[in-house]
Amino acid sequence: MPLGFFDSHTSGRIRKIIDDNASTTHSFLAHQLPDIATTALVPVAVIVLVFIFDWRLGIACLIPLLVALMLMMFSMGAKGRQFMRSYMNALEDMNTEAVEYVRGIPVVKVFQQTIFSFKNFHRSIMDYNRMVVQYTAMWEKPMSAYTVVINSFVFFLAPVSILLIGNTGNVASVLLDFFLFVLITPVFSGCVMKSMYLDQAMGQAGQAVERLENLTAYQTLTVPETAKPLTGYDIRFEHVSFTYPGMTKKALDNICFHVPQGKTVALVGASGSGKTTVARLAARFWETSEGRVLVGDVNVNEIKPGELMQSVAFVFQNTRLFKTTLLDNIRYGKPDATIEEVEHVVDRTQCRDIVDRQPLRLNTRIGAEGTYLSGGEQQRILLARAMLKNAPIIILDEATAFADPESEHLIYEAFAALSKGKTVLMIAHRLTSVVNADQILVLDNGKIAEAGTHRELISQNGLYLKMWNEYQQSVQWTLK
Repeated sequence: MPLGFFDSHTSGRIRKIIDDNASTTHSFLAHQLPDIATTALVPVAVIVLVFIFDWRLGIACLIPLLVALMLMMFSMGAKGRQFMRSYMNALEDMNTEAVEYVRGIPVVKVFQQTIFSFKNFHRSIMDYNRMVVQYTAMWEKPMSAYTVVINSFVFFLAPVSILLIGNTGNVASVLLDFFLFVLITPVFSGCVMKSMYLDQAMGQAGQAVERLENLTAYQTLTVPETAKPLTGYDIRFEHVSFTYPGMTKKALDNICFHVPQGKTVALVGASGSGKTTVARLAARFWETSEGRVLVGDVNVNEIKPGELMQSVAFVFQNTRLFKTTLLDNIRYGKPDATIEEVEHVVDRTQCRDIVDRQPLRLNTRIGAEGTYLSGGEQQRILLARAMLKNAPIIILDEATAFADPESEHLIYEAFAALSKGKTVLMIAHRLTSVVNADQILVLDNGKIAEAGTHRELISQNGLYLKMWNEYQQSVQWTLK
């Protein structure tokens, strides 16, 4: 899947689709599917048997059987399929909300928003409850009628038997057949119930397979048969427009710019202006709707995804550290790196104080079984990971977003070491971090409103100057 897939699919929903639907299909194949033979053959054998003994009593048996089957078909028809679809949707929604709620408990408790944060989870539970209650109520009368009809064979057999005795006078033979039929007809009831459960299981399995297929049918990255090798590491956007799946408004509209190899271009603008979308299209998180994105004069669509990812190092504002050792986290970009190489990047990215404070130094685990790092410390570890990877292209998404002033200063020093001689595309909200960029692009509503160096943009007296003045005012705010 393209990396953008994981932005639009929550982990709770993916887990629900994979785990539960795989379990549903397994249950059908292992348990319900073998029942098909029994469900199909037993009624046929019983019907043949009853018609051999007395075809007139056999017809009497078929009347309640056909009525019961019609009731089942009516109840298990389009409404049943629609319910199964809604039922699976409701389960996925509840699972997603439950995962998000549990993950957010620390933040919830800090801000004392327990009831407020629980409302989405509670809403999903109540929606599920409302849907199931309505569906159950819909079954009330059909199921009552079915229960009466499927157990009423004797009320059809008795009158027919009395008529047969009156017409033939063969009391013993008719009574023997009557009692035989009374003993056999419960088999029909069991078969109808089995067929009902089997139909329900088939519906669930069909929905499960459909959801698994929908998950894997997401548009994957096209891989060319004859991929072109990278010959350079500059980045070029040529008339790029992009619309997120399911949206109508363009997130980017006719974007054109060039990041020369070894230079730094910064993206600034208000939230929602398209900065992150530009950065992620450069790494082919998504396919462009229009235009081309080129790396080294090669369209990213014509580069092998593995080679493109190997050439790019990412540092996002949302840190992604694994619950393992510091060493493993730093080595993630280069698993075969030596300890000496790791120690070298630790020094260059200002992480030495982080490592030295830990009881087991680089072998200290992060997370519930080890230690916890602050936001600024995590960002520096990510910079160390990116530096160790030594990719020629760096995409930096507001690396100082969660850093305190001291960590921010250290991160800037680490970034200076990381970006030396590299092609850098960086997103920044703190404008002081882009003053020295080779070029600054100001985005507004998915378009490039201004472009130039810091000095050039200040002299233009436009949107960038307004942003700069507002930023300077916010820095000088004090509480009196």
